[in-house]
Amino acid sequence: MAERSLIVDGCQYANWSEKIFREMRAGGVGAVHVTICYHEDFRETVQNMIVWNRWFERFPDLIVQARTAADVRQAHADGRTAIIFGFQNPSPIEDDIGLVEICHGLGARFMQLSYNNQSLLATGCYEAEDPGITRMGRQVIKEMNRVGLVVDMSHSAERSTLEAIEISERPIAITHANPASWHPALRNKSDTVLKALAESGGMLGFSMYPHHLAGKSDCTLESFCTMIARTAELMGVERIGFGSDLCQDQPDSIVEWMRVGTWSKEIDYGEGSAAQAGFPPQPDWFTSNADFPGLADGLRAVGFDAEDVARIMGGNWLDFFERSFGPMTAGPIAAA
Repeated sequence: MAERSLIVDGCQYANWSEKIFREMRAGGVGAVHVTICYHEDFRETVQNMIVWNRWFERFPDLIVQARTAADVRQAHADGRTAIIFGFQNPSPIEDDIGLVEICHGLGARFMQLSYNNQSLLATGCYEAEDPGITRMGRQVIKEMNRVGLVVDMSHSAERSTLEAIEISERPIAITHANPASWHPALRNKSDTVLKALAESGGMLGFSMYPHHLAGKSDCTLESFCTMIARTAELMGVERIGFGSDLCQDQPDSIVEWMRVGTWSKEIDYGEGSAAQAGFPPQPDWFTSNADFPGLADGLRAVGFDAEDVARIMGGNWLDFFERSFGPMTAGPIAAA
């Protein structure tokens, strides 16, 4: 049963500060999956964890690291925001499958198998060809399943995503994307993918990043929530939540680094254009974590009842965390 007052965001990469942590509390946000790796290797990712440890020490009344669903519940009860670590690229495991368990032990709970480009594990959504999950990818998925590191296919291409759903013995997540039928961004997902995700017990987090929205920065709350209602009909209300992809207060140089990393000398603007190289403005109904309560109002306005609103706002993610963050049991973990 979903917890009625819990708000969970399935993905953010803000320029973290006390201001943002206080906005999380103002918005009643109980948990956030935060990106701590885009292109970093293992040692660089550990350095990012060190920075987060300092924030936990500095702001213990606002944030706390979470490794389990029970940690999220406790943080929520204590009036703090639970921070869950995740990777948008498999670069922290380098080419060593043994680092999967090490990263999980350090608190990582989500890892994308690719970020836009081809990786050692899977194909990103910007590649012209998608040969699917690689040999190493199959082994890494098995190891991720074993330890409780969630497979995330938010930036992956279609065949790779469908194969990951099929190969994984545990439900996977697409933490931040929207239906391509609503807005055909490269990162948004086909109905074929969304149906397979739902049937396998996986989770979709709806993105509020403007390039993923119909109308982009001018997208209305009504349009966004109507899309959610249609997706609930396709996937089931128990398989959806939010993954805002909020990059609050980041300088425009960061979006170039996200697209380019260290693999190219040329700027790849991805889903934007040369004229939109920086971060686009957020829609006026979602500019910070303090705006989450307005999403609940929008869901009610398009016909969701109180129980379904509670599920979408955070209860579904909490159920998913409960099933996903621990080591694998003797047999495959069935969808709830």
